[in-house]
Amino acid sequence: MLPNLFRTTAFKLTAVYLVVFALFAGVLLGYVAWNARRLLDDQIRSTIDAEIQGLAEQQRLGGIRRLVNVIERRSGAPGASLYLVTTPVGERIAGNVEALPPGTLDRPGEAEIEYARSSETVDRPSRAIVRIFMLPNGFRLLVGRDVEERERLGIVIRRAAGWSLLLVFVLGCFASWFVARRVLKRIDDMTGTAQSIMDGDLKGRLAISGTGDELDRLALNLNAMLDRIGELMAGMQQVSDNIAHDLKTPLTRLRNRAEEALRTATSPDELRTALDGSIDEADNLIRVFNALLMIARLETGRIQDSMDVLDLSEIVSGMAELYEPLAEEAGLSLVTDVAPGLRVSGNRELIGQALANLIDNALKYGQPAEGGQALVTVAARQTDGEILLSVADHGPGIPEGDRGRVLDRFVRLDASRSKPGFGLGLSLAAGVVRLHGGQLRLEDNAPGLRVVIALPIGEAGAIGSGPVEAEPVDTASPAPLSASTGSANPVGLPSL
Repeated sequence: MLPNLFRTTAFKLTAVYLVVFALFAGVLLGYVAWNARRLLDDQIRSTIDAEIQGLAEQQRLGGIRRLVNVIERRSGAPGASLYLVTTPVGERIAGNVEALPPGTLDRPGEAEIEYARSSETVDRPSRAIVRIFMLPNGFRLLVGRDVEERERLGIVIRRAAGWSLLLVFVLGCFASWFVARRVLKRIDDMTGTAQSIMDGDLKGRLAISGTGDELDRLALNLNAMLDRIGELMAGMQQVSDNIAHDLKTPLTRLRNRAEEALRTATSPDELRTALDGSIDEADNLIRVFNALLMIARLETGRIQDSMDVLDLSEIVSGMAELYEPLAEEAGLSLVTDVAPGLRVSGNRELIGQALANLIDNALKYGQPAEGGQALVTVAARQTDGEILLSVADHGPGIPEGDRGRVLDRFVRLDASRSKPGFGLGLSLAAGVVRLHGGQLRLEDNAPGLRVVIALPIGEAGAIGSGPVEAEPVDTASPAPLSASTGSANPVGLPSL
């Protein structure tokens, strides 16, 4: 446990902060001690100056004898002041100083020396700041003050610094251990959860402490990523299941048709007819896989480079005009309500494909009940900040609880399983809308279904008039057929 603790970033950072703080505290205490020493030295010098002025006045008034008498009196008083008067040869006349370093009295001026008082033994010297003066006739005068208070203050400061640094070190070590242990526990919890996820528990999520710190933010982002991965895995599994279920029938039909042709065909014409039917089945399967590839490209955003500013009004009007004959064959009226000059930034072929899928679904599933209105409406208008494109019918519609589910791949409701198709049209349209930064909504048309596409308004500028280059959806079949009608698809793309 401890080796792991010492290797954590939290422990290392706390230790660095501890060292930096200790250095800062040491420098600060050193600065305080230096200023206190200087202040005490200034006070001592001021006291010495005051003593010297008084003694100089006594000498001026009474000569050396009066000066000696004053020093005798002051030397007997308790305190830190030092006095000494000597003869020209160094013999003590008066004062409270017993011993001095050799040659001290020969150097006039200020000095810091070691000395011994007359009441003390020479073996126990003290320190003092003194000034030495040469008096008339060779007499010498020493006036000073003991620095014992300064030394005691220094000892107090050093002792306080030592205990403070020791306390800081102990508290810093404890704080490092506490912080690192707390962080290490959360990291270990995250590691355990990640290990369980790698072992197959895809529902595991990182714990959130609720403090809102950086680990919580990391856990929230990782949980969101895991949710997205879970959705993709579930979608992949669903797609795999749907592919196996929905493509099994056409593949079986294709195999049975080929087997029947080999077993029963007696002429080249019968073989040709069987081959034509097999090719049609193969084309349908190719369209399904091409649509799946297109949806995958849309989800990864690999077609965003082929964008231009388009005239949506022209695209919608042209698409509605192309689908009018198919609507008449289905016994429906196709009505358009398109505002002019609508501009969007996008891919012409993809937007056309999405609109084709929506119109095709409305024609297939929008047959009204008896006595209902046989009408499909395609509308486009501009609102604040976006363009709304809608395709509405008066058929049975989609229950509200299933409107989110039908946007997934290969999802077909029970009522629509008798109709041709594979359940990819709405999924492909939703992918196109997401690629263009819009939203696709399924609403109640009372009765029927209204599919609304909300797209951001395109930037001002030239409107693209030609098709934008994009990756082809169907390269294997030059003229794909609509899964709903069997006739040529107006936009040349699979309607699924």
